[in-house]
Amino acid sequence: MLDFCVAIRTYNGEKHLPEILDALRSQTGLNDITWEVLIVDNRSTDRSASIVREYQTQWSATNPLRYSFEPIQGSSFARRRAIEEANAPLIGFLDDDNVPAVDWVRAAVDFAKIHPDVAAFGSQIHGKFEVSPPPHFGHISGFLPVVERKTSVCFTAGVYNKINMLPPGAGLVIRRQVWLDCVPADLSLKGPVGQSLNKKGEDIEALMHIKKAGWHIWFNADMHIDHHIPKTRFERAYLLRFFRGVGLGRYHTRTISYLAWQKPFIAAAYMVSDFRKMANHWFKYHRQFPTDAVLASEFELYRSSFISPLYRLKQALFETN
Repeated sequence: MLDFCVAIRTYNGEKHLPEILDALRSQTGLNDITWEVLIVDNRSTDRSASIVREYQTQWSATNPLRYSFEPIQGSSFARRRAIEEANAPLIGFLDDDNVPAVDWVRAAVDFAKIHPDVAAFGSQIHGKFEVSPPPHFGHISGFLPVVERKTSVCFTAGVYNKINMLPPGAGLVIRRQVWLDCVPADLSLKGPVGQSLNKKGEDIEALMHIKKAGWHIWFNADMHIDHHIPKTRFERAYLLRFFRGVGLGRYHTRTISYLAWQKPFIAAAYMVSDFRKMANHWFKYHRQFPTDAVLASEFELYRSSFISPLYRLKQALFETN
């Protein structure tokens, strides 16, 4: 059994895979750690597979570079494949546009040793932008995600626990057995599937199941990754689709911890809150919506969150029929 597995889900990620693999090959301070890199190809149609094969020919045998193919598209399926195939109790997830710092693996292993009661913990995520972010980017940076904090924090205590704040999947480290014990094999939210963003929130869904089981979830300020963010992520059409998907998944993630009879009451309370946010945002910014994609996408998040219980009900009715 190895100590650590770096799992990379890729879908047409040829652009940044070499940079990511070079960064992993350059990891420092690992003389006492056994680890591996596992690439999960989620039906790529570019050169991702051949790039991995090229790197395998020159990769160190002491920390293997393995390749796996997941034919069902969706990040939740790719992540599940990685968890099933990993040869280590700790798994660190990178997306195919995440480049880890040279001490990322070391910092992850050290944090897990110091905090044995922590089931999952996230990283600092620094944006590497193809173009300058638009105005008001700070309103939405955590969703894309860009996450920068000075200190480590526990998301399952205090104010973070009350608002259900959790780390994103990029740079997330989990304890494999906890995930297997707590997270359903078939999540309701599948994540991005091709160009579809209608089932966003898969990372939050999984972490909410872990939180519900009583495990702690943290943010580790000593782990750093760079996140390449292309200019297309700032296009109006993309942002509206993205936040629509996030919002529509919110009813499900918000109610995971509640019993069936409680969910209608919780949904009603959230709908009141979301309507208030939607109204306040519209009155404050609606004149800027035509020219400011960030403010318009924020409104779409509140609107989609507001209707998410009805959207979920509609889905359930169609599944029943």
